[in-house]
Amino acid sequence: MFFTRKSELIEADKALPGRSERPFHLADKHVVLDAPVLTDTAPDGYDVAVFGLGCFWGAEEIFWQVPGVWSTSVGYAGGTTPNPSYEEVCSGRTNHTEAVRVVFDPAVVSFADLVKAFFEVHDPTQGMRQGNDVGTQYRSAIYFTSPEQEQTARELTKVYGDELDRRGLGEITTEIREVPTYYYAEDQHQQYLAKHVNGYRCHANTGVKFPETS
Repeated sequence: MFFTRKSELIEADKALPGRSERPFHLADKHVVLDAPVLTDTAPDGYDVAVFGLGCFWGAEEIFWQVPGVWSTSVGYAGGTTPNPSYEEVCSGRTNHTEAVRVVFDPAVVSFADLVKAFFEVHDPTQGMRQGNDVGTQYRSAIYFTSPEQEQTARELTKVYGDELDRRGLGEITTEIREVPTYYYAEDQHQQYLAKHVNGYRCHANTGVKFPETS
């Protein structure tokens, strides 16, 4: 059943059962940034954003390079199965998408700036896929952590959606909702492209820059 290409979410009662605890160990330190990988509690004054934009290897690499980002990790969000494995997520039977959790200093980089970067580096019109990567785990998502983030996400999605529509590039399918439980991915997936510099990157972006906003 693993790695079959699923393109539709399944009913919750048909999802894999998962497990009560994380079944693997995570390294203490981020390979690139001088910060922990496990960041369930952000430092005072910092904020958290969670995005889904296709394969999380390349997605995490993009965000750890943004000035003001303190730490990043990859994981699984938006699904049903507790503490899923990578293989289970790829089976299409957990409803999770591959996600990046970004801990950032809002005095240096705003949530709005992260959302704009998010839209520019993937194609938010592709539904359950990114390029040749097909499946529910590749869907586009913004999981907001506050009412302010929700407002920003929805406003900027409309701005970018109007620009794509003007260019005839399709309708945005990005899932926007309150942040669900985020399950950290296995250690081998954390900062994958720092460990494998020639590793796989998939970003089927539209090529459209975010329009100037006041």
